[in-house]
Amino acid sequence: MTPDTFTTQTFRPRDQAEAWQEWFQPVLDVVPTNPNGYTFPAEIHLWQLGGLAMSRTSAPPVTVTRTKGHLRHDPVDHWIISYCTRGAHSAITAGASLEVPAKVPLLWSLGQQFLHERTHVDRVHIYMPRDAFRDIAPLLDAALGSTLDTALGHLLGDYLIALERCLPSLTAADLPRLSTAVGTMVAAAVAPSVERVSVARGQIDLGRKERVRQAVRRHLRTPTLTPATLSRVVGMSRSNLYRLFEDTGGVARYIQRERLLEAHAALSDPANTKPITVIAEDLCFADASSFSRTFKREFGHSPSEVRAAALAGLALSSVMQRSRVLSERVEFAALLQGF
Repeated sequence: MTPDTFTTQTFRPRDQAEAWQEWFQPVLDVVPTNPNGYTFPAEIHLWQLGGLAMSRTSAPPVTVTRTKGHLRHDPVDHWIISYCTRGAHSAITAGASLEVPAKVPLLWSLGQQFLHERTHVDRVHIYMPRDAFRDIAPLLDAALGSTLDTALGHLLGDYLIALERCLPSLTAADLPRLSTAVGTMVAAAVAPSVERVSVARGQIDLGRKERVRQAVRRHLRTPTLTPATLSRVVGMSRSNLYRLFEDTGGVARYIQRERLLEAHAALSDPANTKPITVIAEDLCFADASSFSRTFKREFGHSPSEVRAAALAGLALSSVMQRSRVLSERVEFAALLQGF
């Protein structure tokens, strides 16, 4: 699935802010917080996903408003869940005034007036049309204008990041099931109950795996990163952690694969001049010889062959790279399982 993309980088620096404002009209008024700034580097990727849509945005600080005039001229009333991976914003919406920090989802609606003041943010939005989510409309309306600063709310944020990462594996046949899957996860986060959490278990697990993935990426160079320490870092029991990764070779295997991928990326970069032994040690491999054997078993090429190919401007076909693509397809299929 390929997104539609709009970027201000194709405009002259002095025209970038105006181009960004025009892109959002007539739905929203977007005003840069620093109007005297000369450049406004911003970008949005938008995926149309049948019964819903998703976007990823990076933009400098702005004030965003939707007024009565906007509601009259463009009466779209989708619910929106915002999740900032970086940056924060304040919001006045649905009769509430909120401070929304990074990594806390916010539920709001285009069907109401609002004012948002945003710092420089990287965020994802999920757009949920009323026609596609009538069955959970009372839950969403009751929670409008609230932050989901709860355990399940945080998992919803992780779930949205995992969903975005899986989108390249999406097909048109998946779209109806995707809306249902997203709806179950949102309902469980917005109005938790034993039944809703049970129905959304697969979606919750995907959010948990994304949380683990991010933790592993942060600690790739930590020698003490083990399944035991990882369970403490992510606040998850070891039994739950093992269950999440039992179909992919286990937790230790997953950590090793991520380290190997990082090593492959370093060796594939012609600008990286670190010796192979240093790269191996940096990524917590015991010695260069064991690293080389493990690397070749996973990728089908030795570390020195990958580096030589990169320096020659060549790309080697990688067993591990193909395996990762397949893994993401399997993960996306699991996301839709049961719907």
